[in-house]
Amino acid sequence: MPKLPPNPHKVLAMIHTVSGLIPVFEPLAKQELPDWETFNMLDESLLRATIRDGSLSLMTIRRLTGMVWSAVDAGADAVVVTCSSLGPAVEAARALCPVPLFRIDEGMALAAVGMGKQIGILATLRTTLDPTSDLILRTAAQQGRDCTITSSLSGGAFGKLSQGDTAGHDLMVAQSLRDLAPKVDVIVLAQASMARASAEVKDALGSLPVLTSPELGMKHLRQALQANQ
Repeated sequence: MPKLPPNPHKVLAMIHTVSGLIPVFEPLAKQELPDWETFNMLDESLLRATIRDGSLSLMTIRRLTGMVWSAVDAGADAVVVTCSSLGPAVEAARALCPVPLFRIDEGMALAAVGMGKQIGILATLRTTLDPTSDLILRTAAQQGRDCTITSSLSGGAFGKLSQGDTAGHDLMVAQSLRDLAPKVDVIVLAQASMARASAEVKDALGSLPVLTSPELGMKHLRQALQANQ
């Protein structure tokens, strides 16, 4: 059998736990990394297990690490995990990963600590609040900035999303944004699946920044990859 010619393009693997995020990240990858090819890997059970266990288990960390290695074996030159609840697992795998490995919320954390001291974190899953808060506090320390975290949970919103009720999910997140806004300088939406809901209250929040991870995360990924060239 003749050998295939080498692929002249770099390859990015995107690991997801929510199927609906694939069409969100595909155009962002093309926009930020036009010379790269992409492929997607999906395992919804990783997030379901984390929700069931109430925290990120060693088993889930091991399973995600296996997916990362599978992506590398499939030819990935870089890997990004788009689920913020799995952030600590990404960091655990990073030290041994032979290619650049990213968590999607790193760019958002960098942006947030540069915008104000009072940072609000809004999530629809409790399992995402602690990883996001920890990331922002560590990022602030690395940047030499002080910040205070105010966390809020939009309870029940993720359940509506899981049942296909995206409108109900967005309305609940929008109301939580209104409630949190007077208390903070900037709001971070802890999950990529919440990004769409911020449009519901854009006018009501005025100039208050509301940060989401997909676009900021992919921009950060591009900048980091370019810096390593």
